Amino acid sequence: MHFNEDEIENLDKIYRINLINSCSGYKAANLIGTVSENNNNLAIFSSLVHLGSNPPLLGFFLRPTEIVPRHTYLNIKENQYYTINSVEKEFADKAHHTSAKYDKSISEFEIVDLEPEFINKFPSPYVKSSSIKIGMKFVEEIKISYNKSRLIVGKIVELNVNDDMIDKDGFLNLCKAEVATISGCDGYSFPKNNSRKGYQKPK
Repeated sequence: MHFNEDEIENLDKIYRINLINSCSGYKAANLIGTVSENNNNLAIFSSLVHLGSNPPLLGFFLRPTEIVPRHTYLNIKENQYYTINSVEKEFADKAHHTSAKYDKSISEFEIVDLEPEFINKFPSPYVKSSSIKIGMKFVEEIKISYNKSRLIVGKIVELNVNDDMIDKDGFLNLCKAEVATISGCDGYSFPKNNSRKGYQKPK
């Protein structure tokens, strides 16, 4: 099936959202934990990107903040710290429900029955059930003028990983914890095999 530019722009809204969100392939599923004045907040994201290892930077994209309140964004800007937590098969349904738009005064941790965990006095909550827990410090935001979305850039300042996932060279075997991927907005998959190809040099 072929879609030209005009056809894409005139697609049914939901059809277009599903099509464009899934055509780029599988994406990492992560829960971002933040803290507001009286609550621990949690939201699922599938837009996390690796930006570098030295310094260790991760970014994630936010849709326009001018149209709909983005509690994760507001909490990060106010407190400067947040966590990124892996989503696993065991609690994927709970994680997905954090995409529902609750009032800022309501804790998604409580709504979905996921336990917050504070480690080493880090100021933002981790997800206790997650095998990978990343402590982040806000670095900068980059506004994309074309559609008013934002790239939120943070530095890894703390990393907590289950011991049995780490290979001798530092590679994390995500399959061991059944870490989730997302295609589209709501299609969850759980990879079962790794096939590492090694560092390549010119032939």
